[in-house]
Amino acid sequence: MNQDQSPWRYAVNIGLIGALTVVMLSLIGMVESFSKRDIIYRVVTMGNTLLLLTAIFLSYLAAKKAGREHAATAVGSAILTAVITAAGVALLVAIGKTINLRMVFINASPVLYQILTFYIGPKGIPLVLLGGLLSGLAAGLLFLAPPSIRKTIITALSAVVIAGVLQDMLRPVIALWGPLAKINLFLFAANGLSIKGAIGLFVVVAILVYVWGQKGSAVKTKVQGLPAGQQRNLKLASMLVLAFILLVLPKILGLFLSEVLTIVGLYVLLGLGLNIVVGFAGLLDLGYVAFFAVGSYVVAILTSPELGFFSMNFWTALPFVIAAGILSGVLLGVPVLKMRGDYLAIATLGFGEIIRILVLSDWLRPWIGGAQGIGQIPNISIAGYTFTTPQQVYYFILAGCLLVGFISWRLRDSRLGRAWMAVREDEDVAQAMGINLVATKLMAFATGAGFSALSGAIFATKIGSVYPHSFNVIVSINIICLIIVGGMGSIPGVIVGAFALVGLPELLREFAEFRLLVYGAALVAMMLLKPEGLWPDVKRRRELHIDEDENVAEAEEATVSA
Repeated sequence: MNQDQSPWRYAVNIGLIGALTVVMLSLIGMVESFSKRDIIYRVVTMGNTLLLLTAIFLSYLAAKKAGREHAATAVGSAILTAVITAAGVALLVAIGKTINLRMVFINASPVLYQILTFYIGPKGIPLVLLGGLLSGLAAGLLFLAPPSIRKTIITALSAVVIAGVLQDMLRPVIALWGPLAKINLFLFAANGLSIKGAIGLFVVVAILVYVWGQKGSAVKTKVQGLPAGQQRNLKLASMLVLAFILLVLPKILGLFLSEVLTIVGLYVLLGLGLNIVVGFAGLLDLGYVAFFAVGSYVVAILTSPELGFFSMNFWTALPFVIAAGILSGVLLGVPVLKMRGDYLAIATLGFGEIIRILVLSDWLRPWIGGAQGIGQIPNISIAGYTFTTPQQVYYFILAGCLLVGFISWRLRDSRLGRAWMAVREDEDVAQAMGINLVATKLMAFATGAGFSALSGAIFATKIGSVYPHSFNVIVSINIICLIIVGGMGSIPGVIVGAFALVGLPELLREFAEFRLLVYGAALVAMMLLKPEGLWPDVKRRRELHIDEDENVAEAEEATVSA
């Protein structure tokens, strides 16, 4: 949208988008399907929450357009946006009562209209508009609230919604906690959170977030003021506590969530490798899945008795897997050394498709199985102990993530890491400063490919087989997305992005038909609210918020002058 338009016109435009959005969500069956699950038992359903969050999010954007210096305009714009959004629901109900929309939209059922009008029929339309007004008012006031209050409210409400959405997974997990299993009785009702559970969870999370927001800076300052020896001891104690939590996590979470963690861990490995190529060196690689496939197929060929070529164990095959990944990274890097931007992305995309077609081809079928893939890949074992269940494989993937994360962390501030970042910022200037572009780029491709091959090898041994359909281009797109969502060039950001874009969709598998829609909406929302990522690199965040920082500095100077 045009950034120069007035706040009121922006509010109308974004309100129309909201109206179309809620109508679409209703007609595709999402609202009716989500209404079968209560967030708070017999009070708020997931369907209500979906519509409410849409209205509040868009109203918040409208208020943000007006700015805090125009409080009345900000609140008015938010209300206008929300009312127009609610009017879309009201119009859908009115049309649906006079025209049989079900001839075209199968989900335009009487049940849907009942849900949209709070089960009181057309008389509920004024309540829908009133709900829109209140949603806009809440969004406007939330925008004008102090940052600490706003963060506290948003975090606490998010905790309640997440607990309600994931209730079927949280109940059995909490049931494993021995004496603490009684939390289930307080927190949950028959279908959703109990009222007292929702209030209690909101209050506990709000207090923790608010207290940390008020005292966190003082605590950090106090820790930084400690003698070096005490700081070292405190850091060691923190690392030991974190290590203990990571070690007992599978026992706490149970079988299903441990499986989700292993999937997230594999994507963390892939993300850390691609983060070197894209985040550190700025080389857009859309064929990264090719190295994942190389690692999977090499370990399968070397270890699977189904082929009968080598029958190695995992540890004997691992050096060959890493070497094959590095070699394939160099082979990709050599032809594309002179390419940049979109051209590089297209070339690497072609490389990924070439690998996929090769493993599918009848030409290589006698050696790699073709479309039937390779099975009977043995599990990883150490000193006679075999990693078979997700709770066991978790520990091996955790070790791999820690190793690759440590290497990435050391490389980031090394001479090579600074050379990668110089190439990312400006290749011509980097070359003028004496950086060897050929060696630097090839090192980025080779390092990232080696990490991807390691992830592919673990993936193949985890599931016991490999098939060509596991290595589609969508895997590369997902890894790119998790890096962007987490924060380009940020190592913690890769982990956060993997949990957000891989872990969350896995947890929402019961809503499989709408999973990717929610996934896409979350991406759009995040790009609007936090374009730098969930846990961005300090330099990138500074680049994206340079205008805001300048405005803050000017405001501080004006205050001092006054």
